[in-house]
Amino acid sequence: MLVPLVRVVRCAPRNHPCPHCGTQGRRKRPLHRRIRSLAYRQVAYLDVHYAEYRARCACCRFFRSWPLDVPPKADYDGLVRTAVLDRVVEDGLNIQRTLAAMKRDFFLRLSEGFVYDCLRWKVAQLDLPAHRQLVLKAFSGTLCVDELHLGRFTLLLATDPIRDLPVAFALVRRNDQEHMRRFLLNLKTWDLTPKVVVTDGSPLYPGVLAELWPDARHQLCVFHLLADINELILKAVRRLAHALRRRGNGGRPRRRGRPRKGQQAARAAARPTLKEKAGFVLKHRFLIVKDTSGLDKGQRDDLIRMFTYLPELRTLWYFACEVRALFEKEARVQTLWRRRAALSRNDTYRAVAELAEAMTLLEAGKFKKAVAFVYSQTAEKVRTNNHVERANRRLRFWEKLRYKWRRRKWVLRFVLLALDRWWRQAAQATAQADQAARADPQQQAAQSKAAG
Repeated sequence: MLVPLVRVVRCAPRNHPCPHCGTQGRRKRPLHRRIRSLAYRQVAYLDVHYAEYRARCACCRFFRSWPLDVPPKADYDGLVRTAVLDRVVEDGLNIQRTLAAMKRDFFLRLSEGFVYDCLRWKVAQLDLPAHRQLVLKAFSGTLCVDELHLGRFTLLLATDPIRDLPVAFALVRRNDQEHMRRFLLNLKTWDLTPKVVVTDGSPLYPGVLAELWPDARHQLCVFHLLADINELILKAVRRLAHALRRRGNGGRPRRRGRPRKGQQAARAAARPTLKEKAGFVLKHRFLIVKDTSGLDKGQRDDLIRMFTYLPELRTLWYFACEVRALFEKEARVQTLWRRRAALSRNDTYRAVAELAEAMTLLEAGKFKKAVAFVYSQTAEKVRTNNHVERANRRLRFWEKLRYKWRRRKWVLRFVLLALDRWWRQAAQATAQADQAARADPQQQAAQSKAAG
């Protein structure tokens, strides 16, 4: 038989300050409550001794001294609530797994309503103005903005990719320009002034950014732009491979039945058929758009073999290489514009329908926004929207685990807790960096004194 672990908390002095004004009140009667606490593989209780006091001020007639940070009528203390939140927010468990884990590890039989109550309790303790001051103090000047669809809601999220910090979010009903303008206008009201705003190619952003931050550079995500161009290149590869396969369907059909061993050996020794060549090209078509510096020896041999089967693929490969060179991080902006002009004048590329369509994605207005990163400092050249995309994918993963959370207030509370964890980690990293920066001059002074 397990002996319960009982801890005692006392807060019942003769006099106690009023919670509203601080005036000392006289104890009227002592009170006692026993609530469940936390201990691994053991039943634990918390004996709370508190008292009721007669007030000597005009705030109230009576008040009580409750020593814990949980509601006075709660059945579980803060350790239980924190353990539930750790499993939901930190470990990514859903409600059913959280309840099972608490029952297995701490012999606690909790309800689903208590999990929601823990979320409500924790959100009420958040210090959002402090998070806002942290963002304003640590903001690097580069802002990534994106949207994420969560069921019938849309999450608008802004992050700082250089400081690795979430800036703000909003949960809206519709993903339209009016909601995006309101979201970014709130950031401007905070006195947040970005130098660079990185977005994808959505039409929601250009007009709003030009209105709110006319001096900020609008950087189009290079990753999304290259993905659209690569899709057109691969479309041309599929067209050529299917044409090669159709040519292989001509001629006299083979006889039905299993071929003799001699015929099998002859077919094995013969060169690959047009259908086999087309199948090989389709299987390895990703090599056409993959960066050449990332190819190993086997992939290089496969690429050369594809050029042997379909010489037209060389044109597509050259185009893919030149497009990647348009967004080189170390190049000057004049060099990138010269490369684009040379690419646009190439008649060989214009003769391919898919490449001609890809050139329209590199028109002057869009290309100017895609190469805005060259004006930033070397350490702050952000070309993609990947930072906020990764945050969205993380929230998407958590949202899939909680597919029953469809009410707006629960989605909002969970996103607040998830971002609060990220903000606290960023604040801790900033404090450690400041402490190290303050310690360095002292260490240098001590070393110079010892050397002298």
